[in-house]
Amino acid sequence: MLNLHRLFLLHELRRLQTMTAVAGAHSMSPSAVSQQLSQLERETKVTLFLQVGRRVVLTESGVQLARRAEEMLGLLETAEAELARAQGEASGLLRVASFQTPMIALAPAAVSVLAQQYPDLHLEMAQQEVDAAYEGLLAHRYDVILGEDYPGGQQVVRRGTDREAVLRDPLLLVLPDSGPWADVHGLAELADAPWALDPSPSRTGTWSRTYLREAGIEPRVRFDTPDPLLQVHLVRTGHAVAFLPGLIASEHLGGTRVVRLPGAPHRSLYTAARAGAAGHPSLLAFRTALLEAAGGLTGLDGLEALGS
Repeated sequence: MLNLHRLFLLHELRRLQTMTAVAGAHSMSPSAVSQQLSQLERETKVTLFLQVGRRVVLTESGVQLARRAEEMLGLLETAEAELARAQGEASGLLRVASFQTPMIALAPAAVSVLAQQYPDLHLEMAQQEVDAAYEGLLAHRYDVILGEDYPGGQQVVRRGTDREAVLRDPLLLVLPDSGPWADVHGLAELADAPWALDPSPSRTGTWSRTYLREAGIEPRVRFDTPDPLLQVHLVRTGHAVAFLPGLIASEHLGGTRVVRLPGAPHRSLYTAARAGAAGHPSLLAFRTALLEAAGGLTGLDGLEALGS
């Protein structure tokens, strides 16, 4: 009988392309990965990969077996989910990866709900940006992740995953409540303002620069940081203006002036899990708790709208 772990490594070689990448994703040495795959090749009595220069390339048989391995892994997770449902309530370990703002605004409430309703379910949460979280999900290091899509950006959908929407999060402008940038009534008035923005390669940083350039503003980025709470502090102390998601606007923006942006842009938050595990009771419980936490957020009614 074929070894499932070796089949998983073959699937990972097809996904990640190199032995080194597979080794890095699974805390193994390249030689250990090579040994496991060579053993799989001996077990199958079929040539699964060839050495082409310095790279290992899957043969047609190797690609076909890797595809079957992916199907088997998905079926195994589906079977495990069905057995877990037969056993009753959510329990065991659920590994979650999320970027920063949901961990600040949603995770505490969701964890509290789960602790009360499912005391045998234990969460481990890691802060990861969306791309790294997806890689961890596909490598089976996480069971569910939180992601985000920005206006105009490419929607992130990975093969073999199941997505569920969490909320639409308004994107807001945060100004100091005193000083030269406090009494602003139109976006054009911020043409010379110092900005605190996320780094440009990130989804947030790309969106913010694109939004400003479409408004005719080339932003003068004084502070390049992915930390929204640091951005708020820089605004509060009068050193910058910034964009911030509404998700953390209710509790962390004291000493600032918060306004809605022209066009009412928003980002979309979602959870993603491997498709085979979509019906697992622990995953269902987490998603339900997260939606409950999102529903309990303080509203942003009454914010003034900034002119263009």
